[in-house]
Amino acid sequence: MKVKCILCEKINDIDDDSIMAKRLRNRPIHTYMCDDCYERITEKTTARLASREHKDVKDI
Repeated sequence: MKVKCILCEKINDIDDDSIMAKRLRNRPIHTYMCDDCYERITEKTTARLASREHKDVKDI
């Protein structure tokens, strides 16, 4: 199955029998992100949450 990343618009092939392919077929609201974009978003989110926790502790 060919899928397109919603952020970088890179086209990838995923296995037709994978769980991700099944989710994309059955629920069109689900979107696909390539591994590079997913890792980048995860790192930035983790950093943002860590800085928020640091600020919360500082306010006490």
